[in-house]
Amino acid sequence: MAFTLSEIMAARRQQQRGSRGSVEVDEYSANPTQAFTFYNINQGRFQPPHVHMVDPLPHDAPKPPGYTRFVCVSDTHSRTDAIQMPYGDVFIHAGDFTELGLPSEVKKFNDWLGTLPYEIKIVIAGNHELTFDQEFMADLIKQDFYYFPSASKLKPENYENVRSLLTNCIYLQDSEVTVRGLRIYGTPWQPWYYGWGFNLPRGQALLDKWNQIPDSTDILITHCPPLGFLDWVPRKMQRVGCVELLNTVQRRVQPKLHVFGHIHEGYGVMTDGATTFVNASACTVNFQPMNAPIVFDLPTPRST
Repeated sequence: MAFTLSEIMAARRQQQRGSRGSVEVDEYSANPTQAFTFYNINQGRFQPPHVHMVDPLPHDAPKPPGYTRFVCVSDTHSRTDAIQMPYGDVFIHAGDFTELGLPSEVKKFNDWLGTLPYEIKIVIAGNHELTFDQEFMADLIKQDFYYFPSASKLKPENYENVRSLLTNCIYLQDSEVTVRGLRIYGTPWQPWYYGWGFNLPRGQALLDKWNQIPDSTDILITHCPPLGFLDWVPRKMQRVGCVELLNTVQRRVQPKLHVFGHIHEGYGVMTDGATTFVNASACTVNFQPMNAPIVFDLPTPRST
């Protein structure tokens, strides 16, 4: 893929403008695969040594004194029975804990959460939690055809308070919580994906959501990945991560840990030297819960 000199210079100027605290809509926002190629070739943005894969921490590794252990999962899709959960302090689920967000599925997931021994459990929604996206559901039940039959037949009184069914965790939606002195922010939005929940167009609409993430966030939980980090879809030969999310993470927020899922094929851990990126998808591309939870240790702030 060839780029003109003017395109290269424009991208470099945008990178220079994009100092911490300033993120704009990227000129390649609508084409993440092209964006990845351009920034990798011309800026080395995704190349070693600063960007590389990381071996997940073994579940039986001893936790260092003064650290908090986070247990990260995502995309369990109501298939939690076979998942072996490791020791840890704080549990994080990065969305898609159901198939369609049906109240019965949410109750089952909440019951499972109740069996987990972690001190704190934090959950966000994903595109499969249709009922958690109230605007999506309002449009869905008005349609003449049933795109999601089980969900579209629900009456508003059956799903309007669906979040209240999550009694065994802290649910975050464009909101934050501080745990052991660490500031954690969660948000469910993603680039448009086949008419599911929490979809927004690439560009300004998503950037407006990412702009709500506080600068001092220590742990960021999103459902979708940022561009270039565990977002490759082999069968389509495409990058599908969000460019604006990447720029928000690298240029402004710079969290210690960024947990997400959504792209089942991207399961694993990467780092750019400042942030550790964790795609914690439990299910494979064939929706088999084969991927183990990923654990990560962070030093607990001394003031806590």
